[in-house]
Amino acid sequence: MTKKKIAWVTDSTATLSKDYIDKYNIHVVPMEIIFGDQSYREDIDITAEDFYKKLSESKVLPKTSQPALGSFVNLYEQLKEEYEYAIAIHASSALTGTYQSSVSASQMAEFHSVEVIDSKIGSYPLGKMIQQGVEMEEQGKSYEEIVAYLRTLPDKAQLLMAPGSLEQLHKGGRLSSAQAIIGNLIQLKLIIKFDNGKVIMHDRIRTEKKVKLRLFEMFAEVAPQLKEASVIHANEAEKALQWKAELEQLYPHISFTTTMFSPVPGVHTGQGTMGLSWITE
Repeated sequence: MTKKKIAWVTDSTATLSKDYIDKYNIHVVPMEIIFGDQSYREDIDITAEDFYKKLSESKVLPKTSQPALGSFVNLYEQLKEEYEYAIAIHASSALTGTYQSSVSASQMAEFHSVEVIDSKIGSYPLGKMIQQGVEMEEQGKSYEEIVAYLRTLPDKAQLLMAPGSLEQLHKGGRLSSAQAIIGNLIQLKLIIKFDNGKVIMHDRIRTEKKVKLRLFEMFAEVAPQLKEASVIHANEAEKALQWKAELEQLYPHISFTTTMFSPVPGVHTGQGTMGLSWITE
């Protein structure tokens, strides 16, 4: 049997559409969300819409879990028989152990032609990395060329966001108790961003209106270097479309999309989170 060339592997935080996953046979390992004693596999047992509905109704804040190592090992053992190579791109290793599990599993399965890449981010940029790699494969680029290019992308990716919930950020260990208490008392809004794979606080804003203005200001600084970008939202589809329309007027050279923040990061940032994301050229 002739082996296929490249197997593409990622995790469910990549927010790729089902149509895209099916068309290009992307192997998506699901993260898990745990509400009390009930566990749900992201995008399999629970959709993003159902997750945010459940989050708003639940008295217990959910937790998240990385995919089981065994499921990764089984996947790589299967792919080793079918493909010459595999390229796996995963959510930031500073925030989840998924990347390391993928590395360990490929070694345990003795699939030696696997490149596992730490995206240092998640969501829209992670999905775009997979898409750009697939596009290069379709153009006939070699495995080595594709890997070399993809390894340049993590340091060009950014996700700015204003979390919807300081309480969840605090309980997830992303915010100190003092910051959460003060923030809630004065209705402070935070803008956070990624720095070498870690989430850091970038700005404190007093009103929601000013949050949007600040995010748009920060976006303006990088807009000349962009061809594509996305408005990220946690169950705020209407607002995301409004932002997208405004940005399209301001930057007609950029192709904008909207991306629903997947459940796993949504556990930490909460419903109502809004943001902007891109990979610079």
